[in-house]
Amino acid sequence: MIRLANIMAGARHGGAEAFFERLTLALHGAGDEVLPVIRRDPERAARLAEGGLPPFELRFGGPLDVMTRPRLGLLLKSYRPLVSMVWMNRAAAKTPGGPWPTIGRLGGYYDLKYYTSCDHLVGNTRDLRDWIVAQGCPAENAHYLPNFVSDLADAAPADLPGAAPRVLAMGRLHRNKGFDVAIRALALVPEATLCIAGEGPEREALTALARECGVADRVHLLGWRTDIGALLAGSDVFLCSSRHEPLGNIVLEAWSASRPVVAAAAQGPRELIVPNETGLLVPVEAPEAMADALRAVLADRAAAAGMAERARKAFETDFAEAPVLAQWRDFLHKVQR
Repeated sequence: MIRLANIMAGARHGGAEAFFERLTLALHGAGDEVLPVIRRDPERAARLAEGGLPPFELRFGGPLDVMTRPRLGLLLKSYRPLVSMVWMNRAAAKTPGGPWPTIGRLGGYYDLKYYTSCDHLVGNTRDLRDWIVAQGCPAENAHYLPNFVSDLADAAPADLPGAAPRVLAMGRLHRNKGFDVAIRALALVPEATLCIAGEGPEREALTALARECGVADRVHLLGWRTDIGALLAGSDVFLCSSRHEPLGNIVLEAWSASRPVVAAAAQGPRELIVPNETGLLVPVEAPEAMADALRAVLADRAAAAGMAERARKAFETDFAEAPVLAQWRDFLHKVQR
């Protein structure tokens, strides 16, 4: 049995934060002992408590927060984990060591100075694992373990705004997500509607860009949404326009929902997608190429359906909960002491 202290100091929303919750509850459901420790967040705490694991909440503040580390130290000393795992730089920096191994779980190309006390580092892509080794981590201490996403196959479709065909994009409204490129591409696909689910600092800029491109009536900003399966079920194609995307949980979610995917070839989508087999890849920062790919998917629905079916099989084999949880449990069993 695993006895894990799982420590997350991330933001309110995000792919790593969502996977932390899924993995924590899945390990608990498999019969393992897990102590979740989180940055104060009543919504995350409620979700974990609903799954049977009320978390321990700490501030995880900046340099003036001198209490989180000693409080966490006392908690770990009392809990006596066989292994601890830290998520995000702040958790790594504020988690004291002990007679148990510590794992640093990385979902991006973070500064490894925060993880010097970790015995093992885990990346969620092969490219990230190779990058960790290139930074000087011994190869035997660097590992690749994938994420899993929820199976969204049976979701009832949401009533998305605008006329069909509908292109769906999701993520924080941040420049890294490339939603400006998606809007410029939409201007070249006059028959389509673009729905963007997410919130963030780029909302006003994206609204202005849609007006500038003459597509304000075909771009709908939906705000932050949790009904991802319903959104995907209500769409015709999923678009990942990111300039920077270390993994791309959103691509995996689209695969699970059997939706054809068009993606900019950032790090994660480039590793996940077999071009013309499980999705279409286009260069980053290329609205013309993105528009061409969208038109191709919308023009040949049979080919798009075949691509989505192959992507669904890739999800079932490599990114569904059962196979990925088995890999995580095997790894944790091997490293804990």
